[in-house]
Amino acid sequence: MTRCLVVQHLEPEGPYRIAESLEERGVAVQMCRVYAGDEVPADVSGIDGLVVMGGPMSAANGEGFPTRAAELKLIAEALVWRVPMLGICLGAQLLAVAAGGRVYRGAPGPEIGWMPVQLTGEAQSDRLLAELASPLVALHWHGDTFDLPPGSRHLASSDLYPNQAFRAGDSAWGLQFHLEVDRRALAAFMETFGEEACAQGTAPEAIWEPAPSCLAALEPISRSVFGRFAGLVCERSVNRDNMSCL
Repeated sequence: MTRCLVVQHLEPEGPYRIAESLEERGVAVQMCRVYAGDEVPADVSGIDGLVVMGGPMSAANGEGFPTRAAELKLIAEALVWRVPMLGICLGAQLLAVAAGGRVYRGAPGPEIGWMPVQLTGEAQSDRLLAELASPLVALHWHGDTFDLPPGSRHLASSDLYPNQAFRAGDSAWGLQFHLEVDRRALAAFMETFGEEACAQGTAPEAIWEPAPSCLAALEPISRSVFGRFAGLVCERSVNRDNMSCL
């Protein structure tokens, strides 16, 4: 069976449309809910893909983040074994650290709300992002940023945070923004993090009012990106099965 492990740090920050795309391709989604006490696997054996979701902690240190070291080890192993990997927000920052980059507080401050993302020329030949229209509008909800890891490919930027997406090696992607959100996700984000948005000067109506049109425009983009990722996970499963027969 083809399996993809999803590391989830907080209940509201689930895989949403990522899980839908994986399941549509027949991939079994194996949840690792670290907020509920699940242990991070020691290695990538038995999985064909890895997804690491977002969360309010910082990838820069272990303060309030007891599974950080275990997650970094798992991501590093996925890089070595070329297991298809997708990091969202905090997950992207962890990928940056595991690949040799640095994570730190962004300036001039957090980026929260619906904002455009500009794809780079490198993205036009990328296996996940090729042929997407640029710019695209995505949901942002982050205060940290990162330096690109050595040898990585820069795939997207925004006005406030120049490093919005990258690829490490040929099979690991980090997305600082949220393509996975649907209306359920947005409601969960607002309920959990709404006060944070207000404290940073982003009024709830600034997120809710454009949401219907933004989510509608985002759906085919997310289906394309995550569908391609699911395809890579399935390819990995076939290759793993063939290798096991040697």
